[in-house]
Amino acid sequence: RRGEMAKSTQLIDNEVFRAYATYAGIVLIKMMLMSLITAYFRITRKAFVNPEDTESFGKGESAKKYLRTDPDVERARRGHLNDLENIVPFVGIGLLYALSGPELSTALLHFRIFTGARILHTFAYLIPLPQPGRGLSWAVGYSVTFSMAYKVLKTAWLL
Repeated sequence: RRGEMAKSTQLIDNEVFRAYATYAGIVLIKMMLMSLITAYFRITRKAFVNPEDTESFGKGESAKKYLRTDPDVERARRGHLNDLENIVPFVGIGLLYALSGPELSTALLHFRIFTGARILHTFAYLIPLPQPGRGLSWAVGYSVTFSMAYKVLKTAWLL
């Protein structure tokens, strides 16, 4: 079955596709949780960007003091943006990769390393852990996505 493109009717039976769906689901949920973490920091730090968000804390001038930036909120936002920049390409390239007929063990290695790297990256961003932890976790995840892209191009274009 190696090197053979999967048929759409067989996807649910394809172990590589099921592995992809599992790990893509995990990192997408992790990315969604970053929205909740950002909201948590906004509420607990009382740091908002929209005037209507401050209305529960007062009106007019008394509410304006809550229109501000906060380092914790900004750190969570940057982590979320980094997820968008890395998880979205993984989902697209990972799907093409899963359909390109890789060995299950190789695919699992790619998916697990990427997922672990993104989870570590989140902890490194939010705690924060000293560099180069965050940078290395980003580079590992990025390299995995690039590796899958290369395999897709090699399979599809016979590079």
